[in-house]
Amino acid sequence: MNDSLESFDSWLKDGGPAALVHREYLMPVEGHDGVVFPATFAASKDKTFKGGYNIDEFPDGKNICLIDSVGSQANRIEMLFAKRDYAGLVPQIIVKAGENRVNLLEAGHRAGDAIIRCSALQDELQKAFKAVLKGDAEPLARIAPTSLVFGAWDSRDTQAKLPRLITSTIRAFDIRKLTRSAQYVPATEYIKQGLLDAPPDEKTKDAYAERGFVHVPASGSPGGVIALGGIRRDSALHLAGLRLLAPDGQEKNWPLLRYIIGLALTAFTDSPAGYLRQGCNLVLDPEKAREFKMVYGDGRREDATLTHLEALAYAKAAALAFGINPDRQIGDPSGPDREVEFDKGLAQKDISGESVVGEKKRQKSAKTGR
Repeated sequence: MNDSLESFDSWLKDGGPAALVHREYLMPVEGHDGVVFPATFAASKDKTFKGGYNIDEFPDGKNICLIDSVGSQANRIEMLFAKRDYAGLVPQIIVKAGENRVNLLEAGHRAGDAIIRCSALQDELQKAFKAVLKGDAEPLARIAPTSLVFGAWDSRDTQAKLPRLITSTIRAFDIRKLTRSAQYVPATEYIKQGLLDAPPDEKTKDAYAERGFVHVPASGSPGGVIALGGIRRDSALHLAGLRLLAPDGQEKNWPLLRYIIGLALTAFTDSPAGYLRQGCNLVLDPEKAREFKMVYGDGRREDATLTHLEALAYAKAAALAFGINPDRQIGDPSGPDREVEFDKGLAQKDISGESVVGEKKRQKSAKTGR
């Protein structure tokens, strides 16, 4: 097992590999010619994109369809650290928001999300982001280390931006679009049976349809795609980006870099679930071997052999050296886990411009006239 803290030091030094890349060939559970439902997106404001599936068309007649985006993949992979066997690797930060308890791992913008910004951690996070701008990522790693792995942007305050070290995208090639039609049939004929009056106008008729009291036809809506050219998941762990977390390369940075690469390798070598959404359940294509390569700056590509268990063993050792006990009892007040309340007052100040965050936003608006 790679639990020696020096196992990956050569990857963290200048001249180390630029990235690890992983390519997996996927297929629907129904078979190669099964129908897959890609992600759908809202129309653009300028209407150049009318909404629906994201399909790129090329002059030669070929096309590529986005099945799952970089952001969506990051959110799915990050939740690994909420699972029992992995939760001890990172601080578990819980925000109580009304009747909900939201784990920071669930927040779409991670350490830059409004739910954590408007809590008792506001000042601490602001200081951590300011430290990032000065080249010190350790304070943020003590609170939200996955923000260093999957990226974060403190766009509402300090403007500190952390790139994603792990990127992953699923695409389908040479697809054929399908449509589907359906007919909603109510449980009984409410109007014919005299249970409801006939709708006197379109507004009332629409209300009947919305609430399920009349027949509702749905014709020609997106019905998924068939990927004649196959489906592929391309992933990369950008080691060159990781090294930028400690640009001076001083020995004092090694505990931080080892901790972050441990988390990144654990996430990168895990096999994420293939059930993405209704109608999109993907599995590995047994006819095509997975590719796992180490890529260097000069273009060299070498086979990588790191296993998930080896990565996890290393991550636990690196976390312990960084001061986080991976085998602790989650929620122990003596550890790094915390539970804080969402602060409505801070949120209102943030919106109105009374807080430090909001004041910067107000000043910027005043300068630009917007």
